[in-house]
Amino acid sequence: MAKGKDVRIRVILECKSCVRNDINKKFSGISRYITQKNRHNTPSRLELRKFCPYCYKHTLHVEIKK
Repeated sequence: MAKGKDVRIRVILECKSCVRNDINKKFSGISRYITQKNRHNTPSRLELRKFCPYCYKHTLHVEIKK
């Protein structure tokens, strides 16, 4: 089996609201999660609602480039 063309790839999810409001924060930081996605089932960018410890609420996290 070839390991070069795996179906599952590792992606990084970043908080969308932390990126916009980073200047006005008392504790500056960007929430990031690492997960996997199936390349064939979801070819577009992944968007999930995850908990952000800097915003103290569930926000939209979007896939970023490595």
